[in-house]
This record gives sequence, structure tokens and C-alpha cells, in this order.
Amino acid sequence: MSDVRAYRAALVHCLDDPRRAGPDAVVHHADGLLLVEDGHVAACGPWAELSPGLAADVPVEHLPDRILTPGFVDTHIHFPQIDMIAAFSGQLLDWLQEKTFPAERAFADRAHADDTARAFLGELLRNGTTTAMVFGSVHRSSVEALFEAALARNMRLIAGKSLMDLGPDGLRDSVAGGRAETETLIRDWGKRGRLGYAVTPRFALSSSPEQLAAAGEILRAHDHVWMQTHLAESPREVAAVAEAFPDSRDYLDAYDRFGLVTDRSVFAHAVHMTDRSLNRMAQAGAAIAHCPTSNLFLGSGLFDLARAEAHGVCVGLGTDVGAGTSFSMLTTAASACNVAQMKGRPLDPLRAFYLATLGGARALGLDDRIGSFSTGREADFVALDPAATPLLARRLSGVSDIRETLFALMVLGDDRAVARTWIAGAVAHDRG
Repeated sequence: MSDVRAYRAALVHCLDDPRRAGPDAVVHHADGLLLVEDGHVAACGPWAELSPGLAADVPVEHLPDRILTPGFVDTHIHFPQIDMIAAFSGQLLDWLQEKTFPAERAFADRAHADDTARAFLGELLRNGTTTAMVFGSVHRSSVEALFEAALARNMRLIAGKSLMDLGPDGLRDSVAGGRAETETLIRDWGKRGRLGYAVTPRFALSSSPEQLAAAGEILRAHDHVWMQTHLAESPREVAAVAEAFPDSRDYLDAYDRFGLVTDRSVFAHAVHMTDRSLNRMAQAGAAIAHCPTSNLFLGSGLFDLARAEAHGVCVGLGTDVGAGTSFSMLTTAASACNVAQMKGRPLDPLRAFYLATLGGARALGLDDRIGSFSTGREADFVALDPAATPLLARRLSGVSDIRETLFALMVLGDDRAVARTWIAGAVAHDRG
């Protein structure tokens, strides 16, 4: 017997990228109906049109002061860094040595990993994030803890063990050991529930050429896995990679020569990119995870979204916790708008919303499953509260324009604006 539920509320979702498809790409129903059957979207449209066809026994929950949106998609975040978010330090390479690596060593302890995994997923759901691409630590058990916790919540999650045969003491694997553990994780978790595996060389400076070659071989051998890593985050890092890989044409080429630039590859940051690299990414179908709060926090630089997209590169948003300063994709979208302003190429709020939902799903190659309210999509969705704080309530009093409403929610909102989160049609977080 099917489980059918209906929700009456304001609805907004994207059918396409507004930059290409125009205003019709964003669908807004001020009084809408979302019909969910067995964890999937069965219908979405105006209440007046769809409600007469509802069966008499279908329960309808009326949420008159809420906006339902697809769940947010975070294309880059670090699970082991939750406890060192907002840790003051220098720029990227110093911050890694002083703050990140000491925190990640603790994940050799499985009990610590289990406790952190529960807290980490709780923060995602509290912020309305229903899908994420996640870095684990170098320890296999850290990813096992995360996958177990996500499986119990029926979350769609992509994660991987960091490959770091050139890592510091306590965070170093080997070419053979890293490969064996990655293969084991793919076998045990890569197709369980709504989980996915990402081959995860941390970045070019933490893996030897031999380990990068092994990562490429694993990626080619398993057509259902992703690849995630960091790329061109800071000028000092770019210079160090050029010195370590003198035969590479640029930073991306240091990965490309090992078969790591594919349509299943997601590169975090990509702030300091050559035109050649961007053209190559577009040609391969690789995606960029734009992490604005992290880039600002570490002083890494200002990502040029318009330039990357002009080259045809797919872009999603990433919080990059713990260098990123918030789990909130609303906050992250607002920061992306701020960075775009600083680059002199304003980002429309409807496009920022697209990047946080369907755009992120496309960056992960999952837009046929998540990211919109199109019929058949998995029913991961969020109820936003436009009156979550006194200031939001005052700002949006009498406002009906959805662009203005979403922008105010991004700029003034955070986890408090997320009233409820559903995973596959089931409530996973309720602010109460």
C-alpha cells in the first residue's frame, strides 16, 4: 500500500538554470500543492488546480506561513572539521598545519568518529541540507562511521577517505594501503541505500604521483563512483603545486595526467584558474564547488563564477566547513552573491537559489534524482520560515515577490529559517 501525503504551502523550485532558460526556469506557486508518494514527488503545482483531484483519504498538511523548496545540495564539506570551525589561523597551508591536521588525527578513534558523524549530519539537516559531497579523514573508520550514520537516516550522501601518502605524521597512508582501503569502502558502501563513494585525493601536494595514478585507476575501474579533491585554492598553493609537478601545464594538469578529470569529478575552489584549465574542465564535464565563505575566511581569493560559467563549467555551492564559516546553504548563497558583487558581475538571487538546489544536483550528476520538485524526484525538501526572526518578519512583511523573499532569506537567514527538513518524504528535522 502506497504512502501518500500532501502539503499545501508556497512552493518554489527550479526546472533549469535561469541564466540560460530565463525566468520560466524558476517555478513559484504562492499557494501550491506538493504531493509525495512513497518518498518521491508525485505532483507539484497550484493548489486550485491539483487539489480537486486528491483522493479523499490523502492527508493534507497545511503550512500557510512556509515556503517549501527542494533540499539544499552542498557540493563540498569536511566531516572531520566540524569541531574546528571558526578556528583563527593564517591562510590555507598554515591553517592546515596549525588547525586542520591536529583535529583530523582524532578520527583514528572510532568512537570519536561516530559521535562526530551524528553531530555533523544533525547540522546538515538542521540547515536544510539533504545531500552533500563530503571529505572524511585519512582513516577508513571515519568514513565508515559517516556512512553508517547517513544510512540510518536514509540520506543521499557522497563521501570518501582522504588519500594522503605525503600527509603529516598520524595522517599518512601508503599507495597500497590507501588503494586497498578505498576499494574496500567502495565495495562495502558504494551502492548501499542512497550512499555514493568519492575517490578522494586530498590535494595534489598530499599525494605522490604514484598515489594519484592509483586514484585514477580506481576511478576508471568503478563507473559508479565520483572523484573529489581541491584545486587552485590559494596563490601559495598553486605555486607549490607548480614546483612539485614541473612537467604539468597548470594545476589541473597535475590531476589530468592521472585520469582524474572526468564528468564524475568535482573540484573544490578553483579560484586561480587558467583559461586552458577551465576549457579542459568544460570539455571533460567536470564541476567546480564554489566555496565563498571559506575563500573569504582564509583569504584565498574571489572566485569568478561568471568567468567559469562563460567557459561552460558546471558550478555548485559548497560550505567547506571548517574553513567555511557556516553549515547554512542560505548563508553560503548570500556570500556567493557578495563575491559576485566584488567581481563586478552580480549574481541574481534566483540563480543563487538554483546553485544551492538544482545546480548543486547537476554538479554531482544527480539532477535526475534530486534538486527539484519534478515528478519522480526523491522527496528531499525543506520548509523555510520567512518570519523565523523578528528582523526577517519585519523585512518580509507584505513582500510577495519570490526573488526578494529568497534574497532576504539568504542574507538574513540561517538554520533558524529552516522550520523542517524531509528526507525521502519523512521528517528528519523539525525546529518545533
